[in-house]
Amino acid sequence: MLPDWPDGTVAVLSTTGPHAIPVSTAVRKDAATIHLALAHGRDSLARLRDDPRCTLTVLAADTAFTAHAHAAVAGGDDRVAYVRLAVDEVQDHVAPTFAIEDGVRWRWTDGDAEAGDAAVRAALRELA
Repeated sequence: MLPDWPDGTVAVLSTTGPHAIPVSTAVRKDAATIHLALAHGRDSLARLRDDPRCTLTVLAADTAFTAHAHAAVAGGDDRVAYVRLAVDEVQDHVAPTFAIEDGVRWRWTDGDAEAGDAAVRAALRELA
């Protein structure tokens, strides 16, 4: 159901409200599960605890989809909560009339933040 996408792809997490934020930690766990991390103080995390319905839109080279899901906190550390998205449906946005050539281009400007992001993504991959 879920396609693959490159590490660090900026995706858009939408929660009730509507409220949308960019996230960079989303990783594909399996065909129907996505893990991502949200800072404990994020409004989006509170919104997901109140109403777990959400979508994650991913745009990367040759990839464009929205995953409709239900979220649950599945762990975390002192900085972030690990969130599991159980995907109910994938809406594929790829069409033969256009090509997505690249996603959002970005980079860390702080070495500690870059290392922290890599550590979080590694922890999300190991999450059961």
